[in-house]
Amino acid sequence: MNEKSALFLLRLPARLDVNQAAELLGFLPHEVTVLLRAGLLKPLGKPASNGHKFFSAVEISALSENRDWLDKATRAVARHWKDRNLTCNQTKNPRH
Repeated sequence: MNEKSALFLLRLPARLDVNQAAELLGFLPHEVTVLLRAGLLKPLGKPASNGHKFFSAVEISALSENRDWLDKATRAVARHWKDRNLTCNQTKNPRH
């Protein structure tokens, strides 16, 4: 973490970028994409799929305190990597 970490601010900004949202939720920034695809996070506005995404600080803060949501999100990320590794292994070692 650096000096500009959202965790050290006295007051959160109203909008959080992907890195700030990930930091507050305890996920890595690239895992936010997994949470978006799983429908567990919703960005503000309607950004393009490759556009810069912002999230409501109030919503992210509430999710960070919701054990059930954190459990679902953690499972979604674990499932993503399990599926991706399985697919990757199948393409490297195809069965005849």
